[in-house]
Amino acid sequence: MSWFRLDVASATVVAAALMALAVGLRPFQRRWSAWVAAAALETAFVCGLFALWQLANRATHTHWAGGLANGRALWHAERWMHVPNELDLQKLILGHPDLVRASNYYYATAHLTGMLVFLVWLWLRHRDRYPSWRNLVVLFTGMSLLIEMIPVAPPRLIGGTGLVDTAMVYGQSVYAFVGTDIADQYAALPSIHVGWALLIALATMSCSTSRWRWLGPAHGVLTLFVVVATANHYWLDGVAAAAVLALAWVVRRGLARAFARLPWGRVVVPRPVVATDG
Repeated sequence: MSWFRLDVASATVVAAALMALAVGLRPFQRRWSAWVAAAALETAFVCGLFALWQLANRATHTHWAGGLANGRALWHAERWMHVPNELDLQKLILGHPDLVRASNYYYATAHLTGMLVFLVWLWLRHRDRYPSWRNLVVLFTGMSLLIEMIPVAPPRLIGGTGLVDTAMVYGQSVYAFVGTDIADQYAALPSIHVGWALLIALATMSCSTSRWRWLGPAHGVLTLFVVVATANHYWLDGVAAAAVLALAWVVRRGLARAFARLPWGRVVVPRPVVATDG
């Protein structure tokens, strides 16, 4: 369902081509060439990271033994802790086909789309803040992939919950059928969907003073609603994502302080002239 089809090979080729473009523009001492080179270099870096992310995703999501048991254990742990039942939230959309389809579509497409839009906006409007938040994305995603080596089936697959696999029922599943890439489906904890959306919400509120900054928190709330209502994640998946994001934040700050102590880390880089709002 997602429009984004950049695989490992394509992402690598695009990254190499953009890197060559950035290097080729260096001899031109023009403002436009410096801007294009900087954009090409950053896009190449992101494409390279995207290729690495897909490789890491394949490496970590290669097994599913114990995934169902772990998912059921998480479900029962939520009931023991009196966490609100995911079924109560799903009932809000069941019986409203258009709302269910919209939720399935948002789950399948808004994840990568939202991150791409966020990174482009941040680079264009708040470039001085861009490296810090981009590094946080990398750290959070890497930590989450490591944790996801422990397979956890999503609530839609464990049975006995009353939940409906809405994407399968409405023919909108990102998986061809249950059994295809089953290991990928057993990567519920933590929810990278929720983690990325929370990161975007924090960044937009931190960097911008425009009224449009509220789109970030709105995306975060809507993402949490959708991943639970479609039975793709437990409530605790979102809690785990927030905890991993907090840890990634601490690690990023520690690494930044350590880098600043290095001789090359104390080089003063002129602050780019960019808009401070929006």
